[in-house]
Amino acid sequence: MPPSDLQPPRGPQTPPQRILVTGASGLVGTALTALLSAEGHDVRRLVRRPPSPGSNDIYWDYSDLKIDRQALEGADAVIHLAGESISSGRWARAHKNLIRHSRVEGTSFLSDALAHLKSPPKVLLAASAVGFYGSRGEEILTEKSMQGAGFLGDVCSEWERACEPARRAGIRVVNVRTGIALSWKGGALPRMLTPFSLGVGGVVGGGGQWMSWISLEDLVGIYGFLLHREDLSGPVNATAPGMVTNSDFTRLLGKALRRPTAFHLPAFAVKTLLGEMGQALLLEGQRVRPAKLVQAGFEFLYPDLESALRFELGRSS
Repeated sequence: MPPSDLQPPRGPQTPPQRILVTGASGLVGTALTALLSAEGHDVRRLVRRPPSPGSNDIYWDYSDLKIDRQALEGADAVIHLAGESISSGRWARAHKNLIRHSRVEGTSFLSDALAHLKSPPKVLLAASAVGFYGSRGEEILTEKSMQGAGFLGDVCSEWERACEPARRAGIRVVNVRTGIALSWKGGALPRMLTPFSLGVGGVVGGGGQWMSWISLEDLVGIYGFLLHREDLSGPVNATAPGMVTNSDFTRLLGKALRRPTAFHLPAFAVKTLLGEMGQALLLEGQRVRPAKLVQAGFEFLYPDLESALRFELGRSS
């Protein structure tokens, strides 16, 4: 991330810390490690390949149960972002197993390793997702809402429970339930831009399914905020206050691009093309409220979708 893209810290600040990050090469991890480094923290990446000579990277591989435990000693915080993409293709049985294994087994292995350190970190910020809530229609969902039905609900629940060894060891654990992260650099937004730019963007299914989203800048800010808020633990919804329906998202994206949005992708086409994955990610949704963050006073840079899209699309042009 170029220095001009870095946002100022938005939480209580402490002296520089030693922070370990998994999934550091992904969309969120790249932005987050850049910001934390710019703030003066000693950021070390946990990688699943042998580190190159002179690198500060730390080797780990949950599939082979290998981790450099000595290198973990003395860390102040761990941010765990690693996990197989849920939107990279149809959910064949093998892919669903990989999604579950990368999240549940990876988190369990890391959490257990941290719990047995002589000097464990004070906090573990572990990624989760709003898929925890399943498809709930118009129901407004907060961190107090129960788990929903379906594959994603089950995976997210197991994913969060896999942090239990760290929690029992006295480490403050925060499960960051993230919505759709919007960035021109990657993720869902660039995939949407091509059809909209060609004039074939439009409502998916009935259009009434809720989309809980978050700008990448705010998501990175949330992780920084949670590092220092010792009063926050357990599930935290990392979504913007301005959740929208698919119909509203379509209208606002078309407005921002100055392109028509008359095209309609019917539900049966989504199910035919993408199967269970399309059903869960495109036809179902969650109306999620970031209750804990709002109560804690987190200041969103982009609380509404129109301002978030204007910012992201302005940077991509």
